[in-house]
Amino acid sequence: MKTIYFAGGCFWCMVKPFDSYKGIQQIKSGYMGGHIQNPTYEQVKSGTTGHFEVVEIIYDALEFSFTQLLEIFFSQIDPTDNGGQYMDRGSQYRTAIFYTEDNQKTESVNFIKDIQSKYNQPIVTEVRPAEIFYIAEDEHQDFYKKQPKRYKQEQIDRENYINNKKNLS
Repeated sequence: MKTIYFAGGCFWCMVKPFDSYKGIQQIKSGYMGGHIQNPTYEQVKSGTTGHFEVVEIIYDALEFSFTQLLEIFFSQIDPTDNGGQYMDRGSQYRTAIFYTEDNQKTESVNFIKDIQSKYNQPIVTEVRPAEIFYIAEDEHQDFYKKQPKRYKQEQIDRENYINNKKNLS
């Protein structure tokens, strides 16, 4: 089993895209990269702790490749936005890949180089070594299952944000 951490904006929206594949063993929501120990959701949400909202993905590399994980991750984010993701604004919602092995770092950097030409702006998704992972409170785990109506509204709001941004361009 291998582990990777993805910061893709609000962690509520980052679990479901990975949750239905054979080879992905576990997904947990949490926090990484900040300057205080054992942060709470309210602290991280304030944008003052330096943490990213992340998902921890434990996967079987023999059944599910790291490239597949990167493809899913980049299909869920706007990697050119350093101010957050979609309607979720703030440093805690920036995008990053927190790698646990050097080959994940190399593959992530190469993947970003390969897809850069698809974007009109530079990709700002960071590739960083994993730090201490603080698991989020229970109510934030499997949010899309526990709060299906609210999750659906988050998806609608995200689509509306994307469409409005396209119309303003």
